[in-house]
Amino acid sequence: MLKKFLVILLLLFAGSGMAETRDVQGFFDQNLGDFKTELATARKEGKIGILLMYELEDCPFCHRMKGTILNQSEVQDYYRKHFIIFSVDINGDNPLVDFSGKETTEKKFAAEQRVRATPVFGFYDLDGKPMTRYTGASKDEKEFMLLGRYVAEGIWKTMPFAKYKQQAAK
Repeated sequence: MLKKFLVILLLLFAGSGMAETRDVQGFFDQNLGDFKTELATARKEGKIGILLMYELEDCPFCHRMKGTILNQSEVQDYYRKHFIIFSVDINGDNPLVDFSGKETTEKKFAAEQRVRATPVFGFYDLDGKPMTRYTGASKDEKEFMLLGRYVAEGIWKTMPFAKYKQQAAK
């Protein structure tokens, strides 16, 4: 009995060092399809801007991001603190209103943003103007958190992300 108790205790402590994961949908906000209205919401909530994840249903890199990084509680908490976050299907026919108030579809909007690969993380300021974008799946949670700080702290205005990442590694 004592042996069984010690094994259970060991398993509990071994698992406590692992990162907490959540449902990946906790990363995204409810998309009502009106980005112009969402800008006002972001402003009212004190956010930096809006983050759009451009994706495809069958994209293995999108699935990897969702299954290993976007489901991490630390990532969700940090990004949701600073951004309102939506997913955009680059082949989607769902209607939406873009940042300027023009009616369009996900597919047309993504094409206008020149998104051709997935995933793409597009960061937009409170006026709907692009701040920066990141194409591809990040290497790991640490790199994606670094990307969030790069945008949230305004570093994107002074240097490319690759240079910032290189400096952060020193």
